[in-house]
Formats: sequence, C-alpha cells, structure tokens
Amino acid sequence: MLSELGLSSLDQLVDSTVPQPIRLKKELALDAPLTEQEILADLSDLAARNRIFRSYLGMGYHDCITPAVIRRTILENPGWYTQYTPYQAEIAQGRLEALLNFQTMVIDLTGLEIANASVLDEATAAAEAMALCRRVLEPKARGNVFFVSNRCHPQTIEVVRGRAGPLEIEVVVGDHESYDFSPPAFGVLLQYPTTDGEVLDYAPFCRKAHEEGTLVAVAADLLSLTLLRPPGEFGADVAVGNSQRFGVPLGYGGPHAAFMATRDAYKRQLPGRLAGVSKDSSGRSAIRLALQTREQHIRRDKATSNLCTSQVLLAVIASMYAIYHGPEGLRRIARRLHQQASAFAGALEELGFERRVGLFFDTLRVSSGPLSQVEVLERARQRRINLRTFDNGDVGIALDETVSVRDLNDLWEVFGGRPEAAPFRSEAGGDEAAPANEAARATESPDEYPEPHRRATEFLMQTVFRRYHCETEMLRYMKRLESRDMSLTYSMIPLGSCTMKLNAAAEMYPISYPGFASIHPFAPIEQTAGYQELFRRIGKMLCELTGFPAVSLMPNAGAQGEYAGLLTIRAYHASRGESGRNVCLIPVSAHGTNPASAVMAGLAVVPVGCDAQGNIDIADLRAKAGSHRSRLAALMVTYPSTHGVFEEGIREFCEIAHEAGGQVYLDGANMNALVGLCRPAEFGADLCHLNLHKTFCIPHGGGGPGMGPICVASHLAPFLPRHPFAPVGGERGIGPVSEAPWGSAGILPISYAYLAMMGAAGLKRASP
Repeated sequence: MLSELGLSSLDQLVDSTVPQPIRLKKELALDAPLTEQEILADLSDLAARNRIFRSYLGMGYHDCITPAVIRRTILENPGWYTQYTPYQAEIAQGRLEALLNFQTMVIDLTGLEIANASVLDEATAAAEAMALCRRVLEPKARGNVFFVSNRCHPQTIEVVRGRAGPLEIEVVVGDHESYDFSPPAFGVLLQYPTTDGEVLDYAPFCRKAHEEGTLVAVAADLLSLTLLRPPGEFGADVAVGNSQRFGVPLGYGGPHAAFMATRDAYKRQLPGRLAGVSKDSSGRSAIRLALQTREQHIRRDKATSNLCTSQVLLAVIASMYAIYHGPEGLRRIARRLHQQASAFAGALEELGFERRVGLFFDTLRVSSGPLSQVEVLERARQRRINLRTFDNGDVGIALDETVSVRDLNDLWEVFGGRPEAAPFRSEAGGDEAAPANEAARATESPDEYPEPHRRATEFLMQTVFRRYHCETEMLRYMKRLESRDMSLTYSMIPLGSCTMKLNAAAEMYPISYPGFASIHPFAPIEQTAGYQELFRRIGKMLCELTGFPAVSLMPNAGAQGEYAGLLTIRAYHASRGESGRNVCLIPVSAHGTNPASAVMAGLAVVPVGCDAQGNIDIADLRAKAGSHRSRLAALMVTYPSTHGVFEEGIREFCEIAHEAGGQVYLDGANMNALVGLCRPAEFGADLCHLNLHKTFCIPHGGGGPGMGPICVASHLAPFLPRHPFAPVGGERGIGPVSEAPWGSAGILPISYAYLAMMGAAGLKRASP
C-alpha cells in the first residue's frame, strides 16, 4: 500500500495525513507489553480474585448451563464470533437463519406476532417499549404519562426513568391494582412474574388499559413462558425481557441478548434489526435484514431508535439453546425449577417462615421468620451464597437451572434447618430434589398451573426446534450454518472498521474463565476484587489514550455511549443554570446514530453542511453556532471524519462550539486511526465514546456484542451515570443508561488483553 501511495514508511504516511498541530508530542504512558503467556496468567489471577458465590439474587439474571456443544461451537469459535454485521445477506445466511430462529422463539413464547433480532438488555428494552407506545399513540394525544408497576425490577425502573426525562415523559411508579389511569397514560409497564416472584393475572388490568386507550408492555421471564400463559394472550401489546438464562453466562452483567416483540400492527415502530425471508426472481428463498435495519442512516433524527449494534452472538447462543433442548426439554427445565421452588417453599414454612407471594415460578420472597434478615445473610455468606434483600427485612431466593439437591439442603441450613434433618433427597440417583418430608411434599405445586395462568398453546413446533436434540446432529447443524457465512476464518471483511483488528485467541480465551463468566451483576462488591481491578486498569488505559481524566464503562454499545455522553453534557449545562441549551450541531456526513442519539437525549438537531469533498463547511458551522448561541448544547463531530479524513480545522471546530457555550462531543467510531497519534482531549473535545468492538478488539460477533465507554473532561466527570446497585459514576451523575453497572463487563478482558499485549509502540503502529 505504501508503494502505491508513493510513500516509504508508516511514519511518512502519518506525517502526510495527520495534522501536525494535533499530533501527540510524547509517548503513551503505558506499561511494557506482555506476552500471550503473561496476559493469560495475569487474567487468570484477576479472575481468581473474584469469589464465585451461588447467587440466588434474580432480578432478571440467573445462572444457567451452556451446553458444551454450543459453548465450543458458537461462543468459543472464531467462525461465529468474528463475523461482521450481516448487511450483505449473501455472505451471512447462516447467522441470519440463527436470528430468524431467535425471533421465532420469542414470538412463540410471548404469544405476539413479530419480534426483533435482539436488543441490548432488558431495562433498555423496556425503555424502547415505552418509546414505541408513545410513537404509536402520539397522534391521539394520549399525554405524556408512562405508568410503571412498582413490582418491576428496580434497575429497569431507573433506566426507564432516565430515558423518559429528556423526552419530557412523566414516569409514574405505583401499584397497578390501584392505578385508575388518571391522568391518562399512553403506556404501562408490568413485570411477569414480578420482581419478587409472584405470578399475577394481568388480564383484567390489560382490558382496563385498552378501554382507556393505553398500550401495555410486559417484561417477561422467557423460561417461565413455557409453563405460563404468554403475555400476548392476556392483553400485552409489547413484550420485552432477557434471554440470558437460555445458555448465556452471567458475565457480571453481560453481554446478553434482550428481546422485544409486539403486535404486527406496530411493526413499523419496532426498533432494532429484524430478519425476514424473501424470494428471488426464481422463487428461491433467502433471509435478509428487513424494515428498520440501519434506518438511522436514512431517517437520522426521525429514526425510531438509535440502536445500531444488537447482541447477535448472544441471540445465536440463546436460539441454539432452545433448538438443542426443544419445547419438551425447555418445559422439563422449567418444571424442575418450579418443583424445586415449590418444595423449598414448603420446607421454609415448616421452619416458620412466611411466604410473601402467592403463586410463583422459581422465585420466593419470605419474611424473616425465626431468623432476622441479618442472621440469614450471615449464614448464607458462610456458605458462599448470595440472597436478595428487601427494605422491610424480607429475603428473596431466585432458583436457577444449576440448582442441585445439595444446593437446596444448603439453603435449608441457611434458614435455620438442621443438617441431620435435610428435607431434600435425590430420586433414583438423579437430582430432582424430591421432598423428603410431609410438609414439603404437601406444598409441592403440580406441574400444571391452574387457570387462567396455565399455558394452553403449543410453542416451538417448527422442525428446527424438534430435530436437533443429540450432540452430533446439533454440531452438524451449527457447522452447516457457519459454512454459509463470511468470517475472519476465511478472509478479511472489507465492509467497515468493526473488524479492523485481529481477534486473537489469547484475547478471547479468558472470557470463559469461571471467575469472569459466573458472577452475578448485583453480587456484593467485595466479591468482585478481580473485576474491580480490571475496571481500574482498563479505565486508566482508556484515559491515557484519549487524554481525559475520567471514564464510564457502563454503556454497552457505541450508540448507547453517544446517548450517555449527550445526557452527561445536558446535566452539566443544567448544573450551571443553562438547562435551556438543547441544540446539537451535527454535520450531515455524520453516522446516522448521532442525530438519533441526540433526539433521544432531548436535543434539537441542527445539521451542519459539508463541502464537495465531504469536509465540514466551517462557514456554515460558524453561522449555525452563532445563530443558536444561547441554546447550543453540543457539537457532535466524528474524527477522523466518516470519509476517513483528518480535517485540518478540527481545533477551530472545537473553538467555535466553545465560544458559543457548547461542549464538543467526539464520536470515537474512528478512534482506531488516532490511538498513539493524537488525543481528543488535546485538540479540544470535552468527551468521546469508544467502540471497543471496533478499536480495541472485541469481535463483532455477527452484529454484537459491543461496548461504548465514554471518557470525559474533569468538568463533566461529576455527571457520569450512576447505578442503584454499585458505586459508579459521579456525585451528581445521571441515571443508569444500561441494566448492569459496568455494562457488558464479561467481555472487557478482551480489550484489556489487547491493550496490555500491544503496549504503547504496538498501539501506535496499529493506527496508520
């Protein structure tokens, strides 16, 4: 390439491309690079510092078993994890079929008519459901109230509140049974089963909501829907949730594939990607992305969402889990869980504890009984068990697929049972946790729920879900799909910057370490010393690379980083009494998620023109900044530009925005061309997001997972996003933008390994 350009070295290429005034004048202050063996030992040590407790915390996260054939053939296979986003259907038929299977699984289990090909996490899916309800009913002027049941997961409530604020939506949280739809609400959100485990009949409430002209969104547990009446059958208009317990490791919060389904009438309002089937002129079928795919690039500030990266690799795993087990296998897992929970409820009542919920699936909430909450928690800690606590002294126990008879008997002892009177035993050498005493047996629930809760409709009747139930057939099916796709195992993929870095095996291997994979996102902070050190180290590295002093690792996608960054800027302006600053200047050449994110953050988008070469028209920028001087919140600029050009006027662009009172948001999508050469903080930016799946080696997995941390200047650091369950963010921080405190923490070892092995010189060399 250098020869074709008439250049003799990479240094000459950089000198002729990157403006000298913004070049980094010193070497990066990073540690000496590690070898592959050293980084594996280092990450093994960090993983070992995390203490793996049995976590029965629930709140949307459950330990599970990833079938070995799926773990080996999908999660740990570069033929699947190095695929690029399937924008070119002809080289993506394998993963598109897997996504179609995922959508079919969600449609069948939720009882709705159309589903997308995954969302980032359950809480943001709930926020997207709120936005969908508003778009559908906006022409009917249903007001700006969105009602959320107080029995939804607490982190979901906080994310929905955060999303609602910039959109001037009023979130009312309360008891759905006493809510009288005054003032009118355009939508409501319910949890099924509730956050404390109760299975409620929502049908009367849904009928009342529809009579009032209100849409109903339900956040549902996917596994429970194999036994329970699906949301679409009791009146839900939208269903969201997390597919994590379908074979995806906990990973301290992610990545996991959330789902979102709705009625066919609302398909044009459904955000994210959808896989559909088409026929060519010869009548042959093929799968392609449909409807809203990359709609941000077309509709920009009028897009339904800023979602760009979804969670394809994790959706593929969840779909394969459903295929491997089939409908009967899923029912068997769900029934076993429900039987265990029912038997354990009886055992607790025998000990004198009171059950706080009526009908349930796998989660119990009990009063303190003979032991106080503090005593129960201490006894649990001694046995390396995490239980959920409630403010009134109650204790929550959410069982999962991994629970054994030994686990149940350990829990019995936590609540004061005597070891010699252990109430559970295995039958015929199995692990079915049959009650060993009459009290437990008397309260054991039947396999079938009573009306109206019992599921009466079949699901997953398609051939693909009923055929591949032995390992050999499953292996062949997954390899057959893999062979229909283009990945880095075949060649480079010249479709964009998302796959520009090698996804080295040494970077990928540590994500399977149990110390990283098996940690619940809401485990006590003292159990996660290894993760905390990992966050500290990678945060320090990212700050050094960008020149900023503070970072938030919470955003779990690039577009979510944009959104979080703009909210941080808005909070900064509000703290100075300038909440009226609500204009965002965005060049017309910008990535389509920029205007979509700005609208989500409650900003008015003002486009800035470009010249014939695609560079920012500085005269137009100066004029727009001047005319909106009193209202300018931010200038969003991608650098190098979308066209790959290092525009000479970048410092001046930043100065113009600052002179008008605005902040400069640098879209870090092209940071792969800056690392080691220049730092955004030093040429005028106030904040940038980083796509770890582009610049720092997290593989794109066919369209996700991704990570979009934001690095900020010191004056913005106090406003970084906070979370109700972890000490993250600034003292005046905005609300959480994702469900887990550190986003998709389970894949951060990949970027850390890349950075640690490359070192300063290697990172600089990789940029040109």
